[in-house]
Amino acid sequence: MIELKDIAYVRSGAADLRAAVDFATDIVGMELVREEEGIAYLRVDHRHHCLAFVEGDSGVISSGFTVADLDALSAAETELEAAGLPVRRGGKEGARSRKVHDYLTFEDPFGNRIDLVVGQTRLSTPVAFSRPAGITEFGHICFDAPDIYEAGRFWTTKFNARVSDWVSGAACLMRIDPVHHKLAVFHGERPGLCHINFQVESIDDVMRSWNFLKSKGVEIEQGPGRHPQSTAVFLYFKGPEGLTYEYSFGVRRIPEDSDWQPRWFDLEEPGAIDMWLGENKRVSTQYQLPSGRIALSD
Repeated sequence: MIELKDIAYVRSGAADLRAAVDFATDIVGMELVREEEGIAYLRVDHRHHCLAFVEGDSGVISSGFTVADLDALSAAETELEAAGLPVRRGGKEGARSRKVHDYLTFEDPFGNRIDLVVGQTRLSTPVAFSRPAGITEFGHICFDAPDIYEAGRFWTTKFNARVSDWVSGAACLMRIDPVHHKLAVFHGERPGLCHINFQVESIDDVMRSWNFLKSKGVEIEQGPGRHPQSTAVFLYFKGPEGLTYEYSFGVRRIPEDSDWQPRWFDLEEPGAIDMWLGENKRVSTQYQLPSGRIALSD
């Protein structure tokens, strides 16, 4: 079994790099670390970056997870190949572009492109947020797949993910540490990234951002509301290139020694997504770029 340590980053293709970066900084509040060779690196915590916009076709390029060390990376390569998944070990140029020591890339059974990385660069300087959104960390990522049950089986049998809760036919929420979910899979007919999440310090930050986003004419996709699964107060909003962002506060933690059993929620029932009884709808997806439209260094 492959042990994921944490989420690492999202690499997203941007047809309009300037608009994507301006939104991530001026609206979301992220720090632009640097731009080089058509790539803009943005951070919200100790990671060198959690979001990289790569100038080119619009769409998800890859999503990264960390593993412990080089031995773990080699073992993961062996396990994935044994499972019949084509794996490409990264080269020096790709590692430099990702700001990691080494990595490999594969596609899950549904076409989502995943990087496993070792040695993600850490920055010691405080984050220079572009606006006071209250962001504390990169919280989770959410993929799309046509079969959430098979997706859940994939992540919980090949990796150390554990199901925290189900939304029947709609979502599988999984943890790789005590946080209720660092990884989720939503029902969607095409592979892609449903959203990326940033945790914030307080419910007041969520509500202040709600008013700020409305004043800037940003499309609010869902919220403010509160998820009954994770207890998190949430706000989803849409950025350029079809990328959906989420702020949330108050996520549930499940102790490692807990006898927690996954619960089942019915999307047809009021409050299944928002216990404040907002609309039970899902947000939009930035679709995965086909492999043929991704350079090897990407």
